[in-house]
Amino acid sequence: MEEEIVTYLEMTDPAQLRTVPAVDGVSLEWVDRDSPAIPVMLARIGAPYGWKSASRSEEEWAEWLSHPLRKYWLIKHGTDDAGIVDIEPHPGGEVEITTFGLAPEYVGRGLGGYALTLAIQQAWRFPRPDGEPVRRVWLHTSSMDHPNALPNYERRGFRPYRTEIGDRKKPV
Repeated sequence: MEEEIVTYLEMTDPAQLRTVPAVDGVSLEWVDRDSPAIPVMLARIGAPYGWKSASRSEEEWAEWLSHPLRKYWLIKHGTDDAGIVDIEPHPGGEVEITTFGLAPEYVGRGLGGYALTLAIQQAWRFPRPDGEPVRRVWLHTSSMDHPNALPNYERRGFRPYRTEIGDRKKPV
């Protein structure tokens, strides 16, 4: 067993976002929850880090994709699928970035900071079903994720507000 540290981070004002310069060819493309690209991309991204998405059954995928308010965007690099973002509203004006990740072949190529900037901007614009304005954008990351994940979130302006420590089997 390996100790896992989960860090929860937040922004409470869109002005807290520290953007980075645009990267040519990087964009977000909305995809419908029925798109076969969602489970494929989530499994590819999660496999190196032991994410549940790397081994979900069809029933587990159906449950994950059934959330009616969660929305999905592919991170595009030109015409290629380079990663994925999914965003979900919560009560009280909160929006969670439930997934942000790049496919392994795009990690370390200078796309993550700008892709995250686009994801955060999308979260602040997220259309809430209750009509409330977005008051808080949050996410979490794990010490089992890519080592650049937490620093990237903090460089974009997220502030940690809670940590949890536990044990997790090291991914195989």
